[in-house]
Amino acid sequence: MPEPAREGDAGIDLRSRVDIVLQEGGGRALVPTGIAIELPPGCAGLVLPRSGLALRHGVTCLNAPGLIDSGYRGEVSVILVNTDPAVAFHIERGDRIAQLVVVDVMTVRLVAVPALTPSERGEGGFGHSGRT
Repeated sequence: MPEPAREGDAGIDLRSRVDIVLQEGGGRALVPTGIAIELPPGCAGLVLPRSGLALRHGVTCLNAPGLIDSGYRGEVSVILVNTDPAVAFHIERGDRIAQLVVVDVMTVRLVAVPALTPSERGEGGFGHSGRT
């Protein structure tokens, strides 16, 4: 059964159900975990990379965070990519490959309006805080 590595951790470790090789230079694969989950309504699962894999091997989740909606009932799989330009990465069955964080979500209904309420930030986007 998947569980956090330590008590109090937010992430639940996800493990590979198969042996697989991620080729160097961008090799990617959909890696099954062997589990299916049923999230309560109003919750979502976020599949996040493991920092150690990213730092030491350049392996990360390609679509991070991956989103699991509460209505999904299939097997949880993780899209992994190997960013190391020279070394393939070998995953063995049972290896920790990602982590799952379950969060509350607010459902919204989008409404068309003629204008948005002004704010201090306004339309300032990427890099708008002034930090270089």
